[in-house]
Amino acid sequence: MFRKEIDELLKLPLEELTEKANRVREEFVGKKLELCSIMNAKSGLCAEDCKFCAQAARYKTGISTYSLRSEKEIIEAAQRAKDIGAQRFGIVTSGDALSGQELSIIANAISQISKNTGIKACASLGTVEEEGFSLLKKAGLSRYHHNIETSPGYFDKIITTHGFESRLRTIRAAKTVGLEVCSGGIIGMGENQEDRIQMALILQELNVDSVPINILVPVTGTPLEKQRRISCAEAIKAVALFRIILKDKTIKLAAGREGILGNSQIAAFGAGANGMIIGGYLTTKGNEIEEDRKLVEQIQELWKE
Repeated sequence: MFRKEIDELLKLPLEELTEKANRVREEFVGKKLELCSIMNAKSGLCAEDCKFCAQAARYKTGISTYSLRSEKEIIEAAQRAKDIGAQRFGIVTSGDALSGQELSIIANAISQISKNTGIKACASLGTVEEEGFSLLKKAGLSRYHHNIETSPGYFDKIITTHGFESRLRTIRAAKTVGLEVCSGGIIGMGENQEDRIQMALILQELNVDSVPINILVPVTGTPLEKQRRISCAEAIKAVALFRIILKDKTIKLAAGREGILGNSQIAAFGAGANGMIIGGYLTTKGNEIEEDRKLVEQIQELWKE
């Protein structure tokens, strides 16, 4: 998308922008609604310094910490995800990278999940090399998740223990072996609108398949604990811009949708979103599943109009 087109979008009133985004959603993805559920398979004790993250060891956030869950526990979590209506199940681990043994445990679990549950297996395991991705793909991994988090210009204000380019290398390695990629980030960390646009444009260039949009809910004990929360309107505007820029990609609402959007969550699905995470997040609780089932019904009704 040309810069001039984006500048014209920014001049539109929110209602016009969301209507345009909804038309793009109708044209490029139709009524496809993607529901994902994730498991925190290894929690806390992370050496990285991501300022938003409750799992960084250097911050006192009071979360539960534990080593990698067993293969059996991962498989059982996948079945629960299937039972609540998720089409995809994501195995998420803390830390920059897993050991070879840990990667093997997850590959074995993915193999069983793919064979026995009928749910698509995804994973978010930090930095993985091509050899590791080949192992995971052979086991049945469908999609790899690795957020770029924000724009390259704002990245070092949020993370200093590794660089933006390392995120891109991991995404490219996953794509090299033929995996789908899920990559997005967090809005509301103090970045400006231009940072959000740059993030969307980079994701467009990377040609990722799915884009989760998290909305920061400040965690006590992290450097961003006093960060001003963005408004519901600001979040919906970001969703609309991402849809228009990314056209045919899954735009997925993730952490923060309940707290920031509240009763206006349905509005985001009228502004281009076509996916969400259900069943809770890594260290925070989400909607009860019955609430999200009602939301799904509302979305389906909205898209019929």
